[in-house]
Amino acid sequence: MKVLVHAHDAPNTFLSKYIISYDHKVIAKQFLWLGMVFLAIGGLMAMLIRWTLANPGVPMPFFGHLLFPNSGGVVPPDSYAMLFTEHGTIMIFWAITPILIGAFGNLLIPLQIGARDMIFPTLNMLSFHFTFVSGVIMLLALCTPLGGAAGGWTAYPTLSLNLGSPGAGQTLWAIAIFLFGISSTMGAINYITTVICLRAPGMGYFDMPLAVWGLLLTAILNAIFVPVLGAGGLLLVFDRVFETQYFLAGAAATSGTGDPILFQHVFWIFGHPEVYILILPAWGIVSDLLSFFSRKPAFGYKATALSMCAITVLSTLVYGHHMFTTQMSPLLTQSFMTLTMTISIPSAIFFANWLGTLYKGSIRFTSPMLFSLGVVFVFGLGGLTGLYLGTTTTDFYLHDTYFVVGHFHYTMAASVFLAGFGAIYFWWPKMYGTMLNERLAKAHFWATILPLNGVFMGMMMMGYAGMHRRLYNPFIYDFLKKLIPMNNFVTTCAILMGFAQIFFITNLIWTYFKGEQASDNPWEVGTLEWTTPSPVPHYNFKSIPIVKCGPHELGNPKLTTGRDFQYQTEELVEV
Repeated sequence: MKVLVHAHDAPNTFLSKYIISYDHKVIAKQFLWLGMVFLAIGGLMAMLIRWTLANPGVPMPFFGHLLFPNSGGVVPPDSYAMLFTEHGTIMIFWAITPILIGAFGNLLIPLQIGARDMIFPTLNMLSFHFTFVSGVIMLLALCTPLGGAAGGWTAYPTLSLNLGSPGAGQTLWAIAIFLFGISSTMGAINYITTVICLRAPGMGYFDMPLAVWGLLLTAILNAIFVPVLGAGGLLLVFDRVFETQYFLAGAAATSGTGDPILFQHVFWIFGHPEVYILILPAWGIVSDLLSFFSRKPAFGYKATALSMCAITVLSTLVYGHHMFTTQMSPLLTQSFMTLTMTISIPSAIFFANWLGTLYKGSIRFTSPMLFSLGVVFVFGLGGLTGLYLGTTTTDFYLHDTYFVVGHFHYTMAASVFLAGFGAIYFWWPKMYGTMLNERLAKAHFWATILPLNGVFMGMMMMGYAGMHRRLYNPFIYDFLKKLIPMNNFVTTCAILMGFAQIFFITNLIWTYFKGEQASDNPWEVGTLEWTTPSPVPHYNFKSIPIVKCGPHELGNPKLTTGRDFQYQTEELVEV
């Protein structure tokens, strides 16, 4: 295999170091901090949503009169619709994606495959700045006279057309989504080409860490399906600004063109692969961390990688289960149901491999391991509950209830949220050269995982009891009034989970001022990034490493090096 050795000059000005940087490690930090800022914004919106549901018509304390002066501090119905729309959009596109895909994709891919940088540094730099500009436009939409988008994060017409969402907010939302799609496509092209062309000598595809597998498969889905969402967003802008009729209700009957259901097809052709776009990097990271801290090779490494590949392919074929209630043909619903059930087979295989990795391992309960174990638990719950939404008969009852919200948050929000924190605690030494405080990290885990399950399990229980999503005050219906205590419990847990993030913020501040200097390999693992100094120098590797074994060679009793792991640059000692 021919190896391309790519490098560029070290930055020497403030602008080139921190603003317009071509260095993948700096771009990773930019994505990380951008994502954490939007995570805070989206989290605060979630708190406002939960306050409204627990206290409809009651003024919000402290900031209510500041945020909603025209309604006496009460969150009004139109603002509530805007809040759950912006919360979902921001969390998916400007929080989770920049942290897991933007930050850790940029950090890990070159370091873990033995490259000096991404293959297209300029494209990499532009990818971040397009994400930044799109995020700014999303926030500016909130400042328009009629407020931000209020048609739900799925933006179904007619809710997202001028009739349902007058004003510039929804238009700016669609423009932001379009620009974000350009950014994601740039990143996807870069990631795929880098993995194919810049792997170190000796590194085959099955010598890569599973985190790289997850990021590569995510990039493939991004390259194929994000343009579909971008096209849908652009057509939505045309309908709103230029009065075209792509998604106008009734247009098909009068002019022969246009249908709101067309947008749903466009959205979910992207939308279901998007679930795996976000979760695949988390799966890869967790698979590696479970092996590292169980001190044994990843169980069924090839089966796990191939299962992730199978899920990637099948994820492109199951979008229709989101549309069972749109008068879809029964023959199509059965086909999509069968495909949805099929995707659970490779999912079960790699989940079983996680358990196999843990079995009889010499487990080290570090903070990254705790967050990884949390992912195993919450994804197990989320995956099992998804079967009820992929089955036609149960989906007709559960569709658009809080059961969907709870399931969705278990699989995407909780799993990705916990995996992201696990990755931050694990690779922070390699990014900044310091160790985050372990006591604060473990306090952060326990203070997060307990209320998190209270929130999302409570949502599923309320949904099973018939509580529909997106209602400003569900308890005007007599049959739902019995759910008020459970709803208040969910809100209390959400507030506790929000306050739990103070441990994380405190940890960052503590580490900045009094952080312990990290060694080159504080976690004692053998992947290529841990063969470099901490923090990683500009050039990554003085000489391109030569790979001689896989990423999970731990616990080998025949090692004579005085340690229980071997680096990927060392000859494999046969067990």
